[in-house]
Amino acid sequence: MHIEPGLVSPDKIWLSYVTGAAAAGYGLKLAADAVRERGLVSLVTRSALATALVFSFFEILPHVPVGVSEVHLILGSTLFLILGVAPAAIGLALGLLVQGLFFAPFDLPQYGMNVTTLLVPLFGLSLLATKVIAAGTPYVELKYRQALALSATYQAGIVAWVAFWAFYGQGFTAENTAAITTFGGAYLLVILVEPLVDLAVLAAAKTLNGLKGSFLVERRLFEHA
Repeated sequence: MHIEPGLVSPDKIWLSYVTGAAAAGYGLKLAADAVRERGLVSLVTRSALATALVFSFFEILPHVPVGVSEVHLILGSTLFLILGVAPAAIGLALGLLVQGLFFAPFDLPQYGMNVTTLLVPLFGLSLLATKVIAAGTPYVELKYRQALALSATYQAGIVAWVAFWAFYGQGFTAENTAAITTFGGAYLLVILVEPLVDLAVLAAAKTLNGLKGSFLVERRLFEHA
């Protein structure tokens, strides 16, 4: 997902710096919590894995320009379930930054918007997980409806933020509204596909009992809360 250059004019883009900084600040709070829970080595290792995966998602997986942005298979809920919320947030932020620095410098002015759009829905997803997943349920035991709820929440959050930036930057014109609607409609396919990916990855993880208790994965992946 990338906000198109020029969608928000330079005189308005300051708001993205505020929202991006707020998202980063909350991410740092989650990172500190993760260090207290699992240690620095675990956080750094999982964050590095997340960063490499996010960069791969952006560069290798199909991404199609649609309307006001691009449709990506970001797999935010997959990163959350396997690696945890703090490593997923760090990976999304750093993976996006690495891509911008080395492969897409034209995206750097939009970094605040993009990082806000990726991280805030992730934080919402993590809160929803406490409601839809019972405390005694390891993530490898999730059902399709639970994976769908997590994926739908994340992707709906992305669509909502993209729509916000588009309306903020271009106003409520018929052309802009149509472009936003087209983008949102295209993301319905992602909402259908991502839960299947989540379940496939979780099924694969379930066979790897050696990872239970490993610092490489989210503790909740195999263990009860």
